[in-house]
Amino acid sequence: MNLRDELLKEHSKANCMRIVAWIGSSEERFAQLVQLFIHGEYRVVQMAAWPLSYVLEVHPELAKKHLPVLLDNLEKPDLISAVKRNTVRALQSLPIPEEYHGIVMNHCFNYISDPTEKAAVKAFSLTVLENLSKIYPDIKGELRLIIESNIENETPAFISRAKKILMRM
Repeated sequence: MNLRDELLKEHSKANCMRIVAWIGSSEERFAQLVQLFIHGEYRVVQMAAWPLSYVLEVHPELAKKHLPVLLDNLEKPDLISAVKRNTVRALQSLPIPEEYHGIVMNHCFNYISDPTEKAAVKAFSLTVLENLSKIYPDIKGELRLIIESNIENETPAFISRAKKILMRM
């Protein structure tokens, strides 16, 4: 399979799941996907984002080798929303090594504080921060403060997730 061609074939859940199934738990195939996700042209990056998050949901062990590159990618200026959304979506269910906790927290706090950030990126960031708050209870205060001060201006997706997180805290 030529992964780039398959990604560009069509933007559909069926095509995404076909690619996810082809990659399976293969480190080599996942590395191809990451390469396209990080270094491909705009449309390829956009199309690689969705399968990347689904593969990592099923095979989180594949992230270990690529996590530094995926997190560095979040530093790029003018990063397309699909990249942020699907990277943070994957971070919700990944075991994040301790050495990356600070970087991940900074990104997620920046996303939920940014009034121009997309709702899905914010919602996924809330979950990542909630997960990390179990390890670092000190961030609960800041998380609560940001949620409470922004909730009135947020989308229904943010509000729903934020209320559930506040109840669990």
